[in-house]
Amino acid sequence: MFLHIDPHNGLAVYDQIVRQVKFAVAQGVLASGELAPSVRELARELAVNPNTVARAYRQLQDEGVLETVRGTGVAVTPQARRACQTQRKSLLAERLSLALSEALAAGLEPDEVRKLCETELSRLVRKQR
Repeated sequence: MFLHIDPHNGLAVYDQIVRQVKFAVAQGVLASGELAPSVRELARELAVNPNTVARAYRQLQDEGVLETVRGTGVAVTPQARRACQTQRKSLLAERLSLALSEALAAGLEPDEVRKLCETELSRLVRKQR
């Protein structure tokens, strides 16, 4: 599937699942109406406790990203993609703001931070190709 759990990134496993499902929906990897893997299947694939996956799915259902399809499982809701795209931008802006604040607090000048961001972005783009 499309998820990868990193036990060292500082986020709870269920939170990693929630975020990655939202990102997958935002990108269209999981489309509206598409079934998400079952709790057991995803737990086995990620080597995590099924209760952790169930907790993530509950949160995604509470947020309107997933809905229960009776007798089948959970599927992506029709309105989920747009909401996930908005949430993805918001989350990434928040994380970027924290990094930029740290750089400024460390004494870097705004032009240095800007150059650092451009350099790292260029490096990452090259790496993905």
